[in-house]
Amino acid sequence: MTNRERLLAVLRNEPVDRVPIWLLFPYHRCGYYGDARTEPSYRPVFEASKQYAVHLDRRSFGVSLFTPDVQEEREQVIENGWEVDRRQLHWQDLSLVADTRRRGNDVEILKLVNDETDLEAYCSLPILTDKDAIHAQLERQLPKYRQEVAEFPLDFGSMMLDLGEPIGALYGQSNLTEFPIWSLTQAAVIEGFLARVQEQKRIVYAWCLERQLADVYFLVGSELASPPMVGVDTFRKWIVPHARELIRMVHDAGCYAIQHYHGQISAILPYFLDMNPDALHVIESPPIGDCTIAEAYDVVGDQIALIGNIQYDEFRSLTPAGMKRAVRHLFDEVDGRRFILSPSAGPYEATLSDTMAANYLAFMEAGWECSSAGHGALPSSPTD
Repeated sequence: MTNRERLLAVLRNEPVDRVPIWLLFPYHRCGYYGDARTEPSYRPVFEASKQYAVHLDRRSFGVSLFTPDVQEEREQVIENGWEVDRRQLHWQDLSLVADTRRRGNDVEILKLVNDETDLEAYCSLPILTDKDAIHAQLERQLPKYRQEVAEFPLDFGSMMLDLGEPIGALYGQSNLTEFPIWSLTQAAVIEGFLARVQEQKRIVYAWCLERQLADVYFLVGSELASPPMVGVDTFRKWIVPHARELIRMVHDAGCYAIQHYHGQISAILPYFLDMNPDALHVIESPPIGDCTIAEAYDVVGDQIALIGNIQYDEFRSLTPAGMKRAVRHLFDEVDGRRFILSPSAGPYEATLSDTMAANYLAFMEAGWECSSAGHGALPSSPTD
């Protein structure tokens, strides 16, 4: 099987000859990851990954959240010795301000949504839901994306679109110290806002799905409103219905959905069965999370493929022999069930150290060797 065939088989809950290995490396450059394909320090790992690992080329399409009558201003000024990056939103008689202030090593951040007054103002801003306007923005981005599709070797894996979820429109702008309190005092305001953002998400997802732009869709919002920051009931209201609808749209178009979640998942794991992704990345054991892979399988069975999980920091700290032991222990827990091997995160390094490069290679080699158990006849290893 090719790496693409292995990936799609696991997402369809079909047998594979080996467990797919996913390094989380995008094929094309993106702002939040290291450039694994063209940065020389990544070269040995990237070359080995062509044989060992599946590539999911994570891309996105950006759309204005608000209608054009919400005016945005950005400026850089000096105030009392502070360098200030300021962003302002204006609509009718409402104004919201976000500041990032720097002086030497000191940094102060004022979020756009800092208190309940800001929250009510922000959630009252008109969301862009005009199909023609949204489609026009998407069409302008399509030629670049089509070029990336043409450059991506299909046998490597799949294009993967990350189009966001409603909660992302609020979480990133919010004072997170107050965010849990708002889940109790301003729940109705926030739920109304999320419902309006979902209108836009439907349009964006439908446009991409109708054009068959990717086989896989990546949803990353579930960790943004979950325990212990907010209660289980808040997760059930703010995350579950929106993700469930978007995943249903993905499935109705014959595509696959992977949900991403970091942290304490045990109390909410049953709700992922309701949202019904094809796979879930990642399951984190204590002390980072609160659920082992074995415990997660007790909940999801074979209904969801589990993806994970060697913590990213272990790629910095382990020896290659230690990395191989960690992978073997993980495969013992998985015990032949529906699984994709991956790190918890990354790659974040602009330049990859020799230690990390050696550990990525050991990770792939161990995954390739271990995946023979319970997965049928296997081809020879690339290193044989």
